[in-house]
Amino acid sequence: MKKKKNKSKITKGERMLYFYATLAFFLMLGLKIFCGASIGEMKMNIEEIKYNIEDQEKKNESLTMKVNELTSFENVQKVVKEMGLAYNNDNIIIVDK
Repeated sequence: MKKKKNKSKITKGERMLYFYATLAFFLMLGLKIFCGASIGEMKMNIEEIKYNIEDQEKKNESLTMKVNELTSFENVQKVVKEMGLAYNNDNIIIVDK
C-alpha cells in the first residue's frame, strides 16, 4: 500500500489559529470603528456645551453691565430726588469690590 500524501501542509491546529487570528482582527477593527464614532459624538456634545457656556457668560456679562448702570451714583441720586428724599453725603458708605 501506498501512503497518502497530505496535500495541505497546514494542520488543523494551524487552521484554527489562523481563523481565530482573522476573527480577532476583524473584531478589533469593528471595535475601533465603534469607539471612534462614540468619541466623535462625545466631542460634538462637548463643543455644544462649550458654546452654551460661552453664550451664558455673554448674557451674564450683559446683565452685570445693566446692574452696574442701574446702581450708578447718578441713577441713585435721580431716584432719591424723584422720591422726595434729601441727599445726605454722611450716610454714603463706599464698599470696594
